Amino acid sequence: MGKLSTNRHIVAIIDDEPSILRGLKRFLDASEFTTEVFSSAEAFLECDHASDVVCIVLDIHLGGISGIEMRRRLRAMGSTIPVIFMTALDSATVRKEAADVGCAAYL
Repeated sequence: MGKLSTNRHIVAIIDDEPSILRGLKRFLDASEFTTEVFSSAEAFLECDHASDVVCIVLDIHLGGISGIEMRRRLRAMGSTIPVIFMTALDSATVRKEAADVGCAAYL
């Protein structure tokens, strides 16, 4: 996990729950997307080939750097990669934070 393939146009999936990573990867792979999975925001941010990523599916509540904070850091670096946030702990506050940092979608 955490190493990008040489294929371009990758959807990165970032979640600290292994079963979610497996399930989303299987679903997107079956839909003919090229995917790479990361178990933390830190693992993704340390990746050398993040420029190949065209979309990020990102859990908001991660151990370590949160999904919201990761999106802030990406924006500060000038990234325009669309981010689809997901969370099992929905609230108006979390939805507002996700919108404020520029999510493409919220699940």
